[in-house]
Amino acid sequence: MKIQLLYFARLREVFGTAAEEIEQPPGTVADLLAALRVRGKPWADELSGERAFRVAVNQDLAGPDTPLNDGDEVAVFPPVTGG
Repeated sequence: MKIQLLYFARLREVFGTAAEEIEQPPGTVADLLAALRVRGKPWADELSGERAFRVAVNQDLAGPDTPLNDGDEVAVFPPVTGG
């Protein structure tokens, strides 16, 4: 299945792209993140449990167990604070 990935803020800068489309077997957000980490640095560093980031699927905040479907838009971004 095809997934549209969007990266924002520092992640866009570190990964060197704002968006990409990838082929991904059916699964969950956790499966997608694991597949991205396998790419090595900087993916493994930025998407590890040690760095703060959020994931949204089709513009709704998502957790690790959120299922992914063909054509989904997945955004990965650092947490935002207000003030």
